[in-house]
Amino acid sequence: MGASTPRPGVPVRGSESGRPVMAALDLLGRRWTMRILWELSQAPAGFRELQRRCERMSSSVLSTRIEELTGARLLTLDGDGYRLTQLGQDLVESLSPLAAWSQRWAEEMGPATAGGPE
Repeated sequence: MGASTPRPGVPVRGSESGRPVMAALDLLGRRWTMRILWELSQAPAGFRELQRRCERMSSSVLSTRIEELTGARLLTLDGDGYRLTQLGQDLVESLSPLAAWSQRWAEEMGPATAGGPE
């Protein structure tokens, strides 16, 4: 596992104690992490396919995120390409209440405007 992969019990961004929830938020808050998890929750994918699905993110960023998510035991590589582990699937499922809340939030906020409130 890479030295930069957040891990429970080890200091992470926002938590010197490395509380598990803070380690998870550090990992999930990294650019492209949620998109990779979402794409792999739909279907396994090889590196190039995953890069294409993620709007052609740079290969270096994708490599880093794959290394982090593999080290965190959320993805694995098998014959079909990268796929979520059971732990990764459980994570995506646990985010369903957040998705439902965000929909209610969007409805409450109303239509977005280009400049936002003035």
